[in-house]
Amino acid sequence: MHTVEMFSLKNKVILITGGAGLYGRCIFEALLECGGTVITASTSLDNAQKIVDEFKARGLDAHARYVDQAKHGSITKLKDEIESVFGGLDIFINNAVARPMKRYIDPLECWRTSMDINATGMFDIVREMSDLIEKRGGGSIVNIGSMQGMFGPDFSLYEGTEMDSPPDYHFHKGGMIALTKYLARKLGPKKIRVNCISPGGLYAGQNEKFVEKYNKKVPLGRLANNDDIKGVVVFLASEASSYITGENILMDGGLHA
Repeated sequence: MHTVEMFSLKNKVILITGGAGLYGRCIFEALLECGGTVITASTSLDNAQKIVDEFKARGLDAHARYVDQAKHGSITKLKDEIESVFGGLDIFINNAVARPMKRYIDPLECWRTSMDINATGMFDIVREMSDLIEKRGGGSIVNIGSMQGMFGPDFSLYEGTEMDSPPDYHFHKGGMIALTKYLARKLGPKKIRVNCISPGGLYAGQNEKFVEKYNKKVPLGRLANNDDIKGVVVFLASEASSYITGENILMDGGLHA
């Protein structure tokens, strides 16, 4: 196969959850630009549709659907719709994340809500979508984790700001990396590859003090930009990584080198 063709996503049906989010939008765009038919699903259907309309204006094959990841019935409804409307699924980008917990001292109910969506719901949607991928003869699942699932937070970065690093996010992103390895073993015989990307911070107009301190600690001298995750996710989604599964790629500009 020609190398350029290995990276192509033409004729592939792809689902990304949370495609209107910060990294989600970058990933959504990358998959479309490589020729995929891409569906974004989230609870914020209006926001997703606005982005879909922007991409459609560029001639890209983008679609928006609703899903509440905390509700099994909503997930199975999305699953049935993808099969009936798009004929099945080849690639799933497991990206959606809720952030109900803002600080370590937040009420325990915030932790419970986070686990319902980001742990139980995340596993539920992966398991259901892997069934669709199996029916198509195999494909790829890419989990979007975080460097915070691999390392403890550097709280000095947040000093002098209103920012913090809540514990639930570290907990479920660490679990996602472990689940990636489990699913790679479980789904490998079904010709489904499962990998994870653990990005560092994406620049999105954060507090100037935070940005200055963060950039000084990163060997590449900056936070990630909108294009940095594109090549990594296309690589793992496409045939270019056909012999890679169970891996977690740290994408943090060398912060933890």
